[in-house]
Formats: sequence, structure tokens, C-alpha cells
Amino acid sequence: MRTDEFDFHLPEHLIAQHPPERRGASRMLHVHGRTLADRRFADLPGLIREHDVLVLNDTRVLKARLFGEKESGGKVEVLVERILDDHEVLAQVRVSKPPRPDSRIILAGHVPVTVLGRDGEFYRLRFDSAESAADLIERYGQLPLPPYITHAATTEDEERYQTVFARQPGAVAAPTAGLHFDEAMLAALRSKGAQIAHVTLHVGAGTFKPVRTEHLHEHAMHSERYAVPEETVAAIRAAKAAGGRVIAVGTTSLRALESAAMGGALAAGNGETNIFIFPGYRFKVVDVLLTNFHLPRSTLLMLVCAFGGMQEMLAAYRHAVEQEYRFFSYGDAMLIERQPDGI
Repeated sequence: MRTDEFDFHLPEHLIAQHPPERRGASRMLHVHGRTLADRRFADLPGLIREHDVLVLNDTRVLKARLFGEKESGGKVEVLVERILDDHEVLAQVRVSKPPRPDSRIILAGHVPVTVLGRDGEFYRLRFDSAESAADLIERYGQLPLPPYITHAATTEDEERYQTVFARQPGAVAAPTAGLHFDEAMLAALRSKGAQIAHVTLHVGAGTFKPVRTEHLHEHAMHSERYAVPEETVAAIRAAKAAGGRVIAVGTTSLRALESAAMGGALAAGNGETNIFIFPGYRFKVVDVLLTNFHLPRSTLLMLVCAFGGMQEMLAAYRHAVEQEYRFFSYGDAMLIERQPDGI
């Protein structure tokens, strides 16, 4: 398939720069095949059935953006992609001249960091302090808002760019479908007889990258860490046995579940995934997807086209633009019923 088949025109004013006044105040486009229904996110409990299981990604966004200077001079911006151990991280380093191995960076005025070398597109850095890298990042870092949000992170963002169920630190971007939920909505879903389960997928910066190759099969997918606990597998099996559906809250939850079923059956465990889902993929676990509206030419748009049908989803996106839905991380939601494989 060609990448340009997944392009669409998005007026800039539809890119949400701030969250709605309160969680759950967003609109929601319900897509079932060619049928589109304009709803509110508050309508979600009325669309949930007894024995359904909603799977949430409980990753927590790191304060992964840090600023400093090279010991030899020159400003530096570091975006931590992954904490490797107590002192080492993988990170993007933005600087006028690429740092050499064994050179030093001073972050936040006094935190010494040694550049150990390159690891693909990232740098391997060592925080040369007795305190852990995780603690230093939390103390001196800033929340890494997506590149299409034009303002610097504020105290509002520090609250609203985390889900209310975030537990496991490690992401550099939020699982944004989860941002719509508050505790009252979770309680309302449970009262309908739905189960709530969790997975963890630490979202990497690669989630924002458009596909730049001409054909999809030429694209190299980024890798992310995930974990699917045994209790989530048990909840899904129980839901399926009772005639319920598996509802993935976000593409990250879907990718974690589908990665855990690569062997044919869903299995608990953890690991790395670079699963690339595009039209033609046969889904093994997820029946319904709650997600936001995604970037043109992105792997996430390709995923939803695989899930809801390519022509159906592109038509839904055209409808969303015409009806001025809010796009991307702070934007509105879509509830997508999975279409039969091959459609």
C-alpha cells in the first residue's frame, strides 16, 4: 500500500492546543461500518454492555524534557526516550554540533551527564550522580508535550496530560484516549457490568513520526516496552466466554494486546513490540477501539483503517473535519466497532 493513501487535509485550527474544561467533556464520533453517529463522550456508558471488558494503558508520562549546556559550551535539549537502569538512559539530544562519546553535558545547571555513545537514532547517556536518573528527571524535567502543541508545558498540562489511572512511569507521550476518563466515568462503566483491566505500554516519541517512505512495507517501526498481566488475560477470557467484548482504550492498549497474542493466543508477559498494524492485519483480541483522531500519514491512522475499514475510516475523518471535531492529544474521541478482516 502507498503511504499517500492515508493523507488528508486537516485545518490547523482543529488541532486542540488545550484540554477541554473538564475530563470527559469531549465529543465522540461513533463509527460502525459506514454508520456515523455524533455523540458525547458522556454517552459511553450507554454503549457498553454487561460482560464487556475495557482495557486501559496505565503508563505514566515522564518529565522527560531537560535543558542544559555542553561542558565545552553550547545549549542542549535532551528528550529522554527510555530509562535503562538507575543511571543510564536513551535520549534524543538536540544541539548545534553532535556531542562526542565521553563528552559531558550539564543539565538544569548542575546535573552532570556523560555521553556514552550512539544507539541508533538515540544517544546513550549516564547521569553521574548518586541520585537515580528517574528521580533527577522527575525533579528537573518538563513534561514533553507533543510537537503539534505550541505552548510550553504548564501546571494544567502536568495534571491533564496524565490519565487518572497512570501508575507505571516510562512514557514520553500520554495514551491520549485515556485522558477523557475520570473516576466517575470508570464507576459508571463498572455499574453497567463492565470490567476494567490494565496493560502497560510505554509510549515512545516515535508515535508522532509520520511515515516518510513511499510504501508502507518500507517503513521501520519504532520499538516500545509493554506488559500484559495475567489478571488482564483472565478478565478477557472471562468476557469472551460470557459473550462480552474487548474494548481497547487507545491504540497503545490495542498494540499491547495484539503483541501479546502474536503466538496465536493471548498470553501474559512483557517485552518489546514494534508491531505495525495496517489494512490487511487480522486482529486476534480487540473488538472495539476507543481512540482520538490521529495525524495524517501516521502509523496510528493506518492502524484505525485496519480496524474500522479503510474507506469507512477515511470517510469518518472527512466527516470529523467537516463537523469540526478537535484533533490529536487534547482532542475528541472516536468509538470504532471492528470490521471483519479484509474489509
